[in-house]
Amino acid sequence: MRLTASQPLGKTSVRGNRWNRATAALMLSLCLRFPPSVAMCPPYCLCASDIISCSGRNLSVLPSDLPSYATRLDLSHNALTALPVDWTSGPFDRLATLILSRNSISQIEGNAFTVAPYLIHLDISSNQLTVLNSSIFSGLKELKELLLFGNQISQINPGAFSDLYSLQRLYLSGNRLNAFPLGLYWEPGGPRNLTFLDLSNNMLSKVPVQRLLSLPLQGGNYLQENPLVCDCALLALLEYWMWRQYRPLIVFRSQYPCRDDSGPKCSQQVVSDMPVEANTYHVDPGKWLSVPCPGLTSPTQDVFWVTPKTVLKSSTNDTSARLIVSPNGTLEIQEALMEDSGVYVCVAARGRHFGPKESPEVNVVVGNQSTASRSGLTRRKGAQHFNTAFTTLASCVVSIILVLLYLYLTPCRCQENRGGASGGCGGRAFVLCADPREVESGQRRSNGKRVAFLEPQLEDSDVDGLKTTAIHLGHVTTEGILKNGSRTVGQTLTDPTQMA
Repeated sequence: MRLTASQPLGKTSVRGNRWNRATAALMLSLCLRFPPSVAMCPPYCLCASDIISCSGRNLSVLPSDLPSYATRLDLSHNALTALPVDWTSGPFDRLATLILSRNSISQIEGNAFTVAPYLIHLDISSNQLTVLNSSIFSGLKELKELLLFGNQISQINPGAFSDLYSLQRLYLSGNRLNAFPLGLYWEPGGPRNLTFLDLSNNMLSKVPVQRLLSLPLQGGNYLQENPLVCDCALLALLEYWMWRQYRPLIVFRSQYPCRDDSGPKCSQQVVSDMPVEANTYHVDPGKWLSVPCPGLTSPTQDVFWVTPKTVLKSSTNDTSARLIVSPNGTLEIQEALMEDSGVYVCVAARGRHFGPKESPEVNVVVGNQSTASRSGLTRRKGAQHFNTAFTTLASCVVSIILVLLYLYLTPCRCQENRGGASGGCGGRAFVLCADPREVESGQRRSNGKRVAFLEPQLEDSDVDGLKTTAIHLGHVTTEGILKNGSRTVGQTLTDPTQMA
C-alpha cells in the first residue's frame, strides 16, 4: 500500500512502516555523511552471504547494481546477448566464479573481464559465440578453468588466450573449429600449465602430429568425434598413444578413426619381433651414431623420433642440424655430445599393436655409462636401491635400546651374606640389578631375575712362588642364572657339582 499525504502517519500499513524505516535509516546515514557499507541484493536475485544468483530470471540486460563483495556470481539461463565493457558499475575484487552459461551471448567486447581480475572459474558455455577476439580474455591472469563448449566458435584470432598464464583446463568441445589452436601452447603470453584440452566434437580433419608428440602426456588432449583423416601420421600418433596408455585415447578409442586393419599401408615390411627392453647404443663424444627404428624397415611414410629435447620428422630434416632422420627411419647423430644421452622413441605407423613387453625406445649413452648416469640422462631400471634413511633410523633405535638397557640394568656389587660373613660373591662377582637403588637398600626381589658373573680370584701360593686359582664356592651366595623364583634368596651352593 502506498503512503499518501492524506493518510495519517499512525495509520500506515505494515509495508509502509517498513519502507519508512528503511528510507529513514538511509536518509540519516546520508545526512551524517556515512554511506551504506553493504550494497543491497537486487530484488530479482538471490543472495546468500557472498554468493549472488540471478539465474533463470529472463534478463536481457545485465543488472548494474550487483554487490561488489560477491565471490560467486551466477547469471546463467537468461536472455543476455552481449557483454559490454561497462557491464558493471564497479570492479569485483573478490569475484572468483562467474557463470554466464545458457544465454544467447554472441559478442564479448575486449577487456570486458578486466573488472574481475581474480577470476578462477569462467563459464561461457552454451552461447552463440563465433569468434574469439585477440583481447577477449585480457586481465584474467589468475584464471584456471575456462568453459567454452556448446558455442559456434569457428575462428580463434592470435592472442585470444593472452594473459591466461595460469589456465589449466580449457573446454572447447561442441564448436566448429577446423584447425587445431596451436597458439595455446606456443604463443607468447599464453597458458604455461595447460594440462587439459577438450577439442572433441568439432570439425578437425588433421592435427599437428609433430607438435602433439612434443607435449607432455601428464595432461590430456581429447580429440574424439572429429572427422580426422586416417593417414600414416595420425596412425603413428594413435599407436604411440596406445603404447603409452594415453587416457584420452584409451577411454574414447571407439570414437577415433583407424580402428581396424583397413587403414593405410605405411610400410613395406614390418619386423615381427620387437625388442623386449630398450636397446642401448654407446658412442664416444664427437663420433657419428646411427640408431635404427625398432621393429620397422623400409617405411613409405614419415617417421618421427621423440628425442630428449625435440621431435624430429624424416621429411622435414634440417641439413645443418646434428640430429636428422634418414628416409628409412634411422636416426643419425653427428658429432655426439654428452647432452645427447637419454631415451629416444621411434614413432611410426607399424600397423600392429605393441606387445606387453615390447618397446619402441632406445637408450643412447655418449661417453662412459657412469658419467651419463651421474648426469641423470640414462633411463634407470631394475631394483630399487636400499633405503639408507631406513638404515639410519634402525641404527638409532638400536642405539637407544642399548642405552636404556645400560641405564636400567646397572652392574652392582653383590651383598654380603645374611649371616654377616664377609666373603660375599667374591671380589670380582657382579650382579645385573634391576634397580641401582637396591645396592643401597640391600633389598632383593625374590621373583626377579638375576644374572651372576663369577670370575676366579688369583692369589699367590706359598709353594715355589707359583700362582694358583682359588675359587671360594663355600661362601658364594647367588640367586642363579636367570632365576625364575624356584630358589630362595640366600641359598648357598655347597656341592661343587651344582656349579656346572
